[in-house]
Amino acid sequence: MPASIRHILRAKAHPARSVPCPNEHCRARPHQSCIVRVNGRTLDKPHPSRISAWAVLVACCPECQTTPGVPCHDDGTPRTDVHDRRIEDAKGTLA
Repeated sequence: MPASIRHILRAKAHPARSVPCPNEHCRARPHQSCIVRVNGRTLDKPHPSRISAWAVLVACCPECQTTPGVPCHDDGTPRTDVHDRRIEDAKGTLA
């Protein structure tokens, strides 16, 4: 399916769904919604760890000056999440 048509069909979905969910209890594949394994309920929004993984993939971090694909850090110490400004920049790339 061409990317232009795929984008139109998935326009309502959060763009973080394009990456697999790293949440240890979810592990949703790309383009699938995050779920709660205990009861199988589908979540309206992706897990925060999935949003962070997507932001690392598509945006530079203005806070720690890293490029796409490189995780955020605090003065050389790796972070488990990303800076809020990086998520905002990732959302800005969609516009």
